[in-house]
Amino acid sequence: MALVRMRANPQGANATEIEKKIKRGNALRQGSAWRGSRGLVALLLAVVSLCVAAVWLYVTSLDSDITETLVRQGELVSPRPRVYSVQCSEDYENYQRYPGCTPQKCGRAVTDGVVTREEAQVLRRLAERGLALAGSEGGASILDLHSGALSMGKQFVNIYRYFGDQLSDVFTQEDFQLYRSVRERIQAVIAETFGLDPKLMYLTKPTFFSRINSTIAKTQHDEYWHPHIDKVTYGSFDYTSLLYLSDYGSDFTGGRFIFMDPNGNRTVEPRTGRVSFFSSGTENLHRVEKVAWGTRYAITVSFTCDPAHGISDPAVP
Repeated sequence: MALVRMRANPQGANATEIEKKIKRGNALRQGSAWRGSRGLVALLLAVVSLCVAAVWLYVTSLDSDITETLVRQGELVSPRPRVYSVQCSEDYENYQRYPGCTPQKCGRAVTDGVVTREEAQVLRRLAERGLALAGSEGGASILDLHSGALSMGKQFVNIYRYFGDQLSDVFTQEDFQLYRSVRERIQAVIAETFGLDPKLMYLTKPTFFSRINSTIAKTQHDEYWHPHIDKVTYGSFDYTSLLYLSDYGSDFTGGRFIFMDPNGNRTVEPRTGRVSFFSSGTENLHRVEKVAWGTRYAITVSFTCDPAHGISDPAVP
């Protein structure tokens, strides 16, 4: 019996040792698995951090050429416009002058007191319905209710000919009445600000709704961001205005209007119902910042002093 017990003890000792080794092995494997999980979590956090940093750098890079923000989205400029005077360029000397209208003093101005936010939202819904009929393949689409031009793929179609009777389900008489009322108010505030006779100002083309997003441009019509001068580009323009139908920072980022001055660039941040207007000569060289995300809606409303280039308000077809 003693011999049996002596043999049994070594076997028990070996079993205990083996059990300890198994436990140590399991512990090591668990520790290794935990370290691996922690490594994976750390890697994922690092990737997320890099993505956040990249987005932040991209967004802040949009500001890199902005010297001054004239009006921020969160400000409310009302009831009087905020006016920034600039010296008139010599552009107007190359065109026929129209007393009471041709700019004698030039500048740029911003107001939130001409069009209500609710009216701008109605006009945005009008734009959304019209642009839903087609739209550009690139990042910029336009709808011109005067000429009927609508972006469709890489070209334009005339909505009044192309869609015909369907438009009665898209636009209403009230839409066009609001459009005219807003145009008249914009015309009046431009005339008052620049000391003009509003009866000597004429709506001119192109006057249109625009929808801009971050889709890659497919044609030159989608490349809205190039610097330009309205008086040089269009000839008939003497005063340009933009009515914003969406909000910078919540509906979209990028897409700010940038005045390119010799001593730096100045911007206006869009706000629903905000009207930004300016004399159209070289004194107001400008561009639109590329939209980074979201969708920017606006109406460009333009005026001329030359009655030969005047156009009528649109009407329900």
